[in-house]
This record gives sequence, C-alpha cells and structure tokens, in this order.
Amino acid sequence: MSATNPTIRAMTENRDDLISAGATWDDVVGGAVRRPDSAGYDDERVGFQLVAAHRPAVVVAARNSDDIRAAVRFAAAEGVPVAVQATGHGLATPLDGTGVLISTRRMTAVTVNAAERTAWVEAGARWRDVIDAAGPHGLAPLSGSLPGVGAVSYTLGGGVGLMARRYGFAADHVRRIDLVTADGRLRRVTATGDPDLFWALRGGGGNFGVVTGMEIDLVPVDRIHGGGLFFDLARTPELAAEWYRWTASLPEEMTSAVSMLPFPDLPGIPEPLRGRHVGQIQIAFLGSAKDGDELVAPLRALGPVFDGLQEIPYAESAVVFNEPDQPHAYQGENLLLRDVEPTGLPALTTLSAPTNPTMCVVGLRHLGGALSRPPAVPNSVGHRAAGYLLGVLSPTTPNQVDAVRAMHATALEPWSAHAVGRSLNFTFGAVDQDTVRAAFAPQDYRRITEIKAALDPQLLFRPNFLIPPSADS
Repeated sequence: MSATNPTIRAMTENRDDLISAGATWDDVVGGAVRRPDSAGYDDERVGFQLVAAHRPAVVVAARNSDDIRAAVRFAAAEGVPVAVQATGHGLATPLDGTGVLISTRRMTAVTVNAAERTAWVEAGARWRDVIDAAGPHGLAPLSGSLPGVGAVSYTLGGGVGLMARRYGFAADHVRRIDLVTADGRLRRVTATGDPDLFWALRGGGGNFGVVTGMEIDLVPVDRIHGGGLFFDLARTPELAAEWYRWTASLPEEMTSAVSMLPFPDLPGIPEPLRGRHVGQIQIAFLGSAKDGDELVAPLRALGPVFDGLQEIPYAESAVVFNEPDQPHAYQGENLLLRDVEPTGLPALTTLSAPTNPTMCVVGLRHLGGALSRPPAVPNSVGHRAAGYLLGVLSPTTPNQVDAVRAMHATALEPWSAHAVGRSLNFTFGAVDQDTVRAAFAPQDYRRITEIKAALDPQLLFRPNFLIPPSADS
C-alpha cells in the first residue's frame, strides 16, 4: 500500500489510526521515505563521517515534529530500531540493513527572542544557522569550533565551545527540549515540568528519544579577539609545554587550545606552514584587542611563523580552529585530565610529527573556569573537575580503523593516571560500555541508566553512544 492508497486513506486521516490499520511508512509519514532501491537513499543516509554510514531499511526525511512522531510510533509498532542523523559528525554505530533512520536535516528553523536572549532551534539546525540568526541582535550561541556541527547533538553531549571557560557547557544553557519518546508522545521537557528527564537529556545524548527542537540561552557577544598562532615545531618543539605554562593564570574570558599536526606540502597551504610540522594555538578571548594582545604576548614571543589573531565578528569564529568543513573519514579518542604532566608532552609532539606512518592530530584544550562550576539547573554532564582535554584524531580509511584505534590507545595510555574520565562528544568511533560509563560520575551513571530503563526499556533508540537500561550492563 502506498501513501495514496484509497482504502487506507478512506479509513482515517489520523496517523495513529493508520498505523493500527496496517499502513506502510508512506502512509503514515508526510516527509519523503527512502529505501535502498530509492533515488536519494544514499544522499540521505551518508553524513559528515565517512568511515561508516547508516544503511537502514528505511530513511524518513522528516519535515516537522509530526513526521518524527509518526516515524517513532511506526518503528515501535514494527519493533525496529531508530537512529537519528542531522549532520552525521559523530556517527559511531550505524544501522546496518535494518531499522529506520530519521533525517532531521530539513528542520533548520531558528527563532531568536532578542529581548529574552534566547533562541528556539529546530532539530536539524547547525550552529551556523544559529550564529547567523543571533548575530544581527548582538548575540551569540555557545557554539563549538566548527559551525557546521548540529546544534542539538552537540548540546545534548555537553558542548565545550569557544566561550566555554566564561559561560560553561552549552548544556548548562538549555531552557526547554521538545522530545518524542518511545511511546510516541511529544513531550515539552523543562526543569519544572519533567526534572529527571531534563537532567538526563543535557549530557546523556540521544538516548531518551528524538529531539524536535530546543530553547537555548544566547550571550551578549558580537565580537571576539580570536584566531590562531602557528608555529614550526622544528623551531619550537617545546610549544605544548609553553602553552600549558601560559594557561596557569588566565582569566575566564580566555578559552584556548593547542593542536599539533603535519601540514601537507600543497599549493593551497600558506608557504610558512607548507610541508611542516605545525603547532597551532587557538585563541578566543572575550575582551578588548588590547587586553588580548597583552595576554598572548608570551606566546608571540615564541616566534610564530604565521599570526592570524585579530578582533573578528563572532560570525567568523570558524577561523579560530580552522577545521575542515567537508565530509571525511576519521577516528578519534580523548581523555579528560585533572592536569597535564609536562614530561609527557614531548611524546605527544613526536606522535603528531610527519614521520609517524599514520597522521595523528594531537590537541589539548584548556577547561576549568565556568566549566568547573555546577550549573544553575543541574544536568548529567560529567567530570567538571577536569582541567584539560587531551584528544587524538586521525584521518582513517575503513581498513585502517583497528590499527588507528590501537595507536590512539597506546598514545593515551601513559596519561590514564591523570584522567578523570572521557568526553563522549570528542569520541569519534565505536564506543563500548566502559567508555560510556567513564563519561559520568558513578552515581550519575546509575541514575541515568534508571531513567533510560523507564523511558526506553526495549532500546528502541540507537544513538551514537548507548546508555543501557541497567548500570550493571
């Protein structure tokens, strides 16, 4: 039966009744439905992460919350799993031959309330959409290093952004989440209306349903003193240690990171960086250019070969990290550290060198500040005591995945004694239950599994990282 079947349509126009009447996906979903033999199926299922892609039995191209609700109810009735994809940056465990993938990438509306300093963000909106909507009002969201990332998935995982040390996690600034749960209900989840679920959603990812939209705080920022300082690590091999020492006494208005990687010898690369082992210090300062320049003076004294630090509109904040915005294949892992052990930094510098047979980008992010304080409304984001985040990431072909993951594990193992846990937003690849458990405090992990058990005991939803319905799983 198709979406135009007169027998089905004559019985009822109510989507719930259609499901009970034995309808098909085409009958109950208003948006396009793609199957493996449909035109557009591959375009719909493939996301930003190209190591793997969903291969579901059905893709629902949702246009609104009604489509999402119908898809969830129909999947529950059919007993098939549900995954959601807006941009596919963090894809870890794809559907393979079964289930339904709900694509939210058409749901990109953003509505700004300038007086309240809030924005309503639909499920598929990227941070670029929010930045562009907020900017004319002199406001900005707590977005991350790459504006192309989906705003909802980023926020549900915590969200460590360019202004994190001043304002905390993006998850700390959510006012409301609209969510379709496994029973097919569209719930308005707030701190007062559903406090347990509101706590779990902000940090627990997509484990509890399909988010159709969220209301978030905006902050009064229209410009930052930001960009990158680039160094030739052959000349400045101690860069990571110097950056670490520099972070010891910074104000919360300064959020920074350091990355080390080999730059290819290609015509599009600036000559001072082409074919070199590069250290890049990323700066986002919420203050005047004068104060920012005074703060970074010790770093400039180290002799950058390229200086891209300047006052910029927040709309241009992508230049701070200057990350690739085209889909590609990669794997990555991380540790949240109490502190950095300087004696271990030379090994990380060597790991990132061009001599490594497999390219590895090594990064350290400075945490602390507002990230270390509990939010006004508690949430499940874990390990706020971490002072730094250590991440490793490698471009990866599918047949290199095992070798790359082994290399990452070997690189991070010496740092395990300093680790307090992991950040799931910075884990790019398959995630086991020990990794998921390590993202939360023990008591929070138990609580979040109990909420999962109450809302989705059948594991209908298959998010990028799966919280089991039991802490003992």
